[in-house]
Amino acid sequence: MVLDFAPSRRSTVGLEWELALVDADSGDMRQAGPAVVAALAPHDGSPHPHVRPEFMRNTVELVSGVSRSVGEAGADLVRAADEVRAVTDPMRVELVCAGTHPFSHWSTQKVSDGPRYQTVVDRAQTWGRQMLIYGVHVHVGIEDRAKVLPIVRGLLVHYPHLQALSASSPFFDGRDTGYASMRALLFQQLPTAGLPYQFDEWSQLERYVDDMLRTGVIDGFDEVRWDVRPAPKFGTVEVRVCDGVSNISELLSLAALTHCLVEHLSTLLDEGRPVPTMPQWFVQENKWRAARYGMDAIIILDEAGNEELVTDAVRRLVAELEPVAQRLGCTQELAGVLDILERGASYQRQRAVAAAHGADGGNDGLEAVVAHLVAEMRAGTPLAPGR
Repeated sequence: MVLDFAPSRRSTVGLEWELALVDADSGDMRQAGPAVVAALAPHDGSPHPHVRPEFMRNTVELVSGVSRSVGEAGADLVRAADEVRAVTDPMRVELVCAGTHPFSHWSTQKVSDGPRYQTVVDRAQTWGRQMLIYGVHVHVGIEDRAKVLPIVRGLLVHYPHLQALSASSPFFDGRDTGYASMRALLFQQLPTAGLPYQFDEWSQLERYVDDMLRTGVIDGFDEVRWDVRPAPKFGTVEVRVCDGVSNISELLSLAALTHCLVEHLSTLLDEGRPVPTMPQWFVQENKWRAARYGMDAIIILDEAGNEELVTDAVRRLVAELEPVAQRLGCTQELAGVLDILERGASYQRQRAVAAAHGADGGNDGLEAVVAHLVAEMRAGTPLAPGR
């Protein structure tokens, strides 16, 4: 099989933000996605350029245009959110984003219409129905197909940094899971989801896709749901590591870190310098550690097995990427990563809110968590648990 890659302008960026729709009074999920999308659809019948349906009827996805900077892409998302609110506010529906909804039960949620979504449920059964999860996807333009797979491999070294910083799914189905990111482990249960294979040659990727198509595992490349994957029709590398982010400020910081990492790896390739890689078994372990322990994870740094606290590794990484951020126009957004280290990640704020409303969280505690997530979305910035 020939898998064409349409090159893009280098280091352009696009963002995708999956938002849950919840009842303004109870905090429970509302199946309002189709109504929101329909209300915003252009009169000519074309899809809205920045608001899309998603797998679950309780979800809408906001997408930016192809942008020169994360700030520009973020402005698209803010405008799209304002359009959605014009529809949802009269319905008493609020927008929320976290890796999981803290207490809504997956069995009561409905999958959106369409054969693609129904196929997921028919094939994956219980795992497919449990996909009550939300994430952020970052696309970065790649100008040369030869760079794509080395950049994918290089990004896997920094997987735990992104996972720990964005972890926002400690609760699932009304209980504390003990994980910082339950979403990371739920999503990888789908066929073709999870960590990518570390292919060296494009022909190996083409062989993989051909095998998957021939054996009926997938019907198209977009059903390869890796955490980091090439996006051939867009000419990008798509990074899907991050849990859902509750506010635009932290979203742009995580997007800036991702954007800078891709540009940094691209520059290493231009200069003929080696791109750092790591054995698959270390990558897998790092994913689990970051999902389990979040900001307290001790991560594996290199193929020699050296280890470090993830927060210390993030500080070094941000310092290394500061010159790249200057080139890309996202210095302020990248600096916001250090703010996440100082005030804590979303999963930590959620647990603090739950604890303040009962020793074990409980129903009242988890409703308070949703209310806090609603407030952060409205504020556009993280809020201290007491606010």
